[in-house]
Amino acid sequence: MPLTSYRRLDEEAIISHVAEELALGKIVGWFQGRFEIGPRALGNRSILADPREASMKDKLNARIKQREPFRPFAPAVLVERAAEFFEIGQPDPFMTMAPRVRAGKAHLIPAAVHVDGTARIQTVNRADNPRYYALIQEFARRTGVPVILNTSFNAKEPIVASPTDAISCYLRSGIDVLAVGNFLSVMTSSNHVDARQDEYVLTHA
Repeated sequence: MPLTSYRRLDEEAIISHVAEELALGKIVGWFQGRFEIGPRALGNRSILADPREASMKDKLNARIKQREPFRPFAPAVLVERAAEFFEIGQPDPFMTMAPRVRAGKAHLIPAAVHVDGTARIQTVNRADNPRYYALIQEFARRTGVPVILNTSFNAKEPIVASPTDAISCYLRSGIDVLAVGNFLSVMTSSNHVDARQDEYVLTHA
């Protein structure tokens, strides 16, 4: 059974902590603001990860998503730096296009690149989602890469709609870190709970 801790942080601190966890290769459940409408998770109900780790797609599938291995995960990129990494000349905030990854950049984000050299991107604008933008910006400051991996916050179930759903998914899956609003929880045990168990231990820090 996993042991977790949680604490309440201000916005700057939670962005800093989550960016650091992502840079360390941790998988983050990111639950912020209003529930999104549409076919894609766009940064309010997302599972986030480091695209620099080539094995991250397999790790996400093995521990959480359990999808077909050919299905990609989307790179979310700061809108003003999208053209540095992708052959695109316009914003794409809704993941409607899959441009080619620029030559010389694919090795920086291997977990986000399709087998044909493309990526189904999400451009992120500060005005549209300030906290999500700030997180990617802080990740870029730490790693030099203005891109994070984004997939919907769920594990073989509908996308999480409430904090209770988010906590349940976190405790039943291989997510390492959970950010719900200004609350941050970090899994302190390496053994995540089995989906069949229904009792969990939480400690307040």
